[in-house]
Amino acid sequence: MWYVLTILLVLIAILIVFFKLPFSKIKTEFNKTVEYKVSNVNETQEVFTDNDIKELPKTVQNYFKHCGYIGKTKMNYMKAEFKNVNFKMSAEKTIQIDYTQYNFVNKPDRFAFIDSSLMGIPFEGFDSYNDGVGSMKGCIAKLVTLFDQRGYEMDRACLVTYLAESLMMPNAALQDFIEWEEIDETHAKATINNCGISASGIFTFDANGLWLSFKTGDRVATAMDGSKREAEWSAVINEYHEVDGILQPKVVQSIWHYPEGDDIYFNDNKADFTIEYH
Repeated sequence: MWYVLTILLVLIAILIVFFKLPFSKIKTEFNKTVEYKVSNVNETQEVFTDNDIKELPKTVQNYFKHCGYIGKTKMNYMKAEFKNVNFKMSAEKTIQIDYTQYNFVNKPDRFAFIDSSLMGIPFEGFDSYNDGVGSMKGCIAKLVTLFDQRGYEMDRACLVTYLAESLMMPNAALQDFIEWEEIDETHAKATINNCGISASGIFTFDANGLWLSFKTGDRVATAMDGSKREAEWSAVINEYHEVDGILQPKVVQSIWHYPEGDDIYFNDNKADFTIEYH
């Protein structure tokens, strides 16, 4: 009995040490992908001008002006970081995650890494939209794949997510793959096209042009077990702050709008996040 107990204790100690090691297969994949994309960025020193935005809907023009982008250097990509964000994995299970993402301008590529734990065991995720292919992968204990979702619906979901975040990195809003349509003084429709797939949504602004939310029906709710459900989806900006003379979103939430009620599945605790432009 003592022999078996000793072996179990040794195995537990080995697992604890392994979990604390910086090695991570999925994080290495994320880092290598981002490093490759960054190394291939064609940097620009151009600045935003009134001429750049003259063809945009009036309320989107007001957003550029009100937030202070005119005269500022155009970004090539952005890095956004979230810390201790509530993430609802299911109706019964919510965890806190750290979430790091990169969005690129020249193509609608987007990559995000999730760092968390389940019952003390490392849980990591890698969301990717690369050259028109979307995927969502999750691993536990650094080695065991829990899910790896791909396919047309994932491609479109990732594409419309990039669209939803385009005004966080507004140089993206000026690219040819996004088309704008004026609706009224506080709403504008945007459509994104990439690799034969199209998705659209409605941006809502206040009277000054401050972006408040994005809503779309072009995204399917896909659970961790692969089950799918049709629903409208929103990204809602709760707060802004000034960074280097620019008003940037500070708190954002993601919401599924189900018939039985809204589900704030990302950031119901309203954790701050930061944006870096490069």
